[in-house]
Amino acid sequence: MFEKFCDILCNDKPFITVEVTPPHGASIEGIIDEIEALGLHEKITGFSCTDNPLAKLKMSGLLSAIKIQQRFGKPVIATMSMRDKNKLSLQSDLLGANDFDIRCILALTGDPAKFSDQPEVKGVLERDSTLLLSIIYRLNNGMDYSNNDLDPAPKPIYPFAVTDAHAKNMKNLQKRMLKKLNYGARAIITQPVYDLENASELLEIFEEAKEQSIRDTAKEAHLVLGQFPIVRAKTATFIDDRVPGIDVPKAIIDEMNLAAMDGEDKEQEVGFALSKRIFDEIMQMHGKVHLMTHNRFDLCSELIG
Repeated sequence: MFEKFCDILCNDKPFITVEVTPPHGASIEGIIDEIEALGLHEKITGFSCTDNPLAKLKMSGLLSAIKIQQRFGKPVIATMSMRDKNKLSLQSDLLGANDFDIRCILALTGDPAKFSDQPEVKGVLERDSTLLLSIIYRLNNGMDYSNNDLDPAPKPIYPFAVTDAHAKNMKNLQKRMLKKLNYGARAIITQPVYDLENASELLEIFEEAKEQSIRDTAKEAHLVLGQFPIVRAKTATFIDDRVPGIDVPKAIIDEMNLAAMDGEDKEQEVGFALSKRIFDEIMQMHGKVHLMTHNRFDLCSELIG
């Protein structure tokens, strides 16, 4: 399963993953049933599963990933946040997940614990996401983080990482990409991209980072362009003003604001048309996309077509 998944990622084939956020509750079955009813799983290459985004309490991302993967027989990229676990817990979870065949791991530093909806929660945060990448590198060599042999050794783990989509100095962004490639990342997923010029620049600096990397694994690493469809004018403005690392072009914000003046239906119609155009252009240009929609799986299905 994972070999085919990585083959699609590394070759000239359409590659689409969809992000799933587990519920603030004790079962993910309702979310899985919705995905199945829409037939979304038949249109995509795989899923990703979040890990308490914004430090808000959700069902375990790792255990949710197991259920999704078992239901659909498609790989799930399980997110692991450095915010909530020390290196002992991270290794233990990785080994357990490996036995359940969860082998694509998205390494995140994690949103600060101060954003949490739980009282007085404290982050662990022994280091940033490169610690998790370095743990995976050792596990893939049959050793734990203390360089002790593992018996049995885990099946190959495929580490993913993330990057901003925009920065005032894109060379700084490239340095962060290079750092993650040097720690063994096999793919890097970007924050949402909203125009071809931004996408082209990201691809260019990523290829340069690959050439500079000291890791052989970087030669086959790929950039996956994030997509977050915007169907509300206030969402476009909020993302552009308040979310670091993302740039929403003024033309899109202006068009959405004009549409909103004619009512919510018109606003959503225009927003979907813009999102569909961006999605289609990115797929034609690069063909590797990660969809984030806050569990709007109907929107994902319509975008893919």
